[in-house]
Amino acid sequence: MEEGYLKAYQSKSKLLYSSSLSYFLMVHVAKIIEIIGSSDKGWEDAAQVAIDEAKKTIHHITGLEITDMTAKVDPNTSKITQYRAAVKIAFGVEHKS
Repeated sequence: MEEGYLKAYQSKSKLLYSSSLSYFLMVHVAKIIEIIGSSDKGWEDAAQVAIDEAKKTIHHITGLEITDMTAKVDPNTSKITQYRAAVKIAFGVEHKS
């Protein structure tokens, strides 16, 4: 493991679908990407940072799965200085008729 990092928690959460599930079912095909968000506030905020960045270029996001959570730790104080959340983001693939 890279020095200064602490593997804090690993989640086996299931894919969470939002109210746009009906859109997902309409398109029949979903694409999943994986990105990492970071925050100095916490893992929830790091996941939100990731989805906020993704929504700038991706439309019809239907859900996410947090696949990993890590943190950067200050070696002098042993305090967490940065939280990171790896997330898989699902979105409907648009097709033209």
